[in-house]
Amino acid sequence: MLFAVTCLDKPDSLALRLANREAHLAFAKAQPFAIGGPLLSDDGQTMIGSLLVIEAPDRAALDALLAADPYAKAGLFQSVTIHPYKKVFPMA
Repeated sequence: MLFAVTCLDKPDSLALRLANREAHLAFAKAQPFAIGGPLLSDDGQTMIGSLLVIEAPDRAALDALLAADPYAKAGLFQSVTIHPYKKVFPMA
């Protein structure tokens, strides 16, 4: 099952994000992320969160995966929103 995950960083936490970015990217490379990347500020210059589409067998497995992410362990996120997701485009 696919899940859409939106994570918003705590205010003024860019330094925390950058300090954990290398570990997060290494972690992410080994995960079943369909897509992923940072959300940006309105001017497109500053990372303010993350947007992920993740394949997981169920919500419990997804929650365990997200809890193991170095960003989550560092307490970076102010909020995390999760919704089941159905890919329609591009059609394969």
